[in-house]
Amino acid sequence: MKYVKDGYQYHTQLKKGDVGKYVILPGDPKRCATIARYLDHAEVVADSREYKTYTGELEGEKVSVTSTGIGGPSAAIALEELTQIGADTFLRVGTCGGMDLSVKSGDIVIATGAIRMEGTSREYAPIEFPALADHALTSALIAAADTLKKPYHVGVVQCKDSFFGQHSPETKPVSYELQNKWEAWLRMGCLASEMESAALFIVGSYLRVKVASVLLVIANQEREKAGLPNPVLHDIESPIATAVEALRQYIKEKK
Repeated sequence: MKYVKDGYQYHTQLKKGDVGKYVILPGDPKRCATIARYLDHAEVVADSREYKTYTGELEGEKVSVTSTGIGGPSAAIALEELTQIGADTFLRVGTCGGMDLSVKSGDIVIATGAIRMEGTSREYAPIEFPALADHALTSALIAAADTLKKPYHVGVVQCKDSFFGQHSPETKPVSYELQNKWEAWLRMGCLASEMESAALFIVGSYLRVKVASVLLVIANQEREKAGLPNPVLHDIESPIATAVEALRQYIKEKK
């Protein structure tokens, strides 16, 4: 491949042998060190652009952590390059904004599928093709949340490219579309809004690799509108612990 030089992937600067088949995918590079502390013997193996990678062990298996940055384009690049060097099982750990009124700050959302209101996935598959999480990995996340007694929701999330299109749609020239579709997603029971899962699920389907997502609810703007309690919380440890426990049990079952 022309974008591989001396065996190193162009963006992530990773090569075969640097990562395990199991990879946890946070967005923020600063979260990688936090996740790596859950692994045995974890060390930094690459740090390039928004992509920081640690590799360690979990249950005797090689497991890596690679940040993807914000949004579908950079997440898709990470997934493509990691797959090129042998990874095949991915857990996105990130944050989201709640949408359904039952989804509260500090809760976990485990995505079964994602609304493709972003651009990256459209360059992989026609819009009619659904963005779905891997069933076995999703089941592992649900079991882990139960084991750890985390408050969680399971269902569809919405993915977009514009953070401010979500939070101040009335200021945008296409406000009519943003607001009308947001109302449609609410009526359909969409749980939360985020920016990466749709692209990851679609690229994962194309590459024939397994992808699932677990997300921390930072806040819920619909609860705010309704006058309900809506603190802003940033404790990412909850979805991280859930992802690591899910991966631990998944690895055990594969042995």
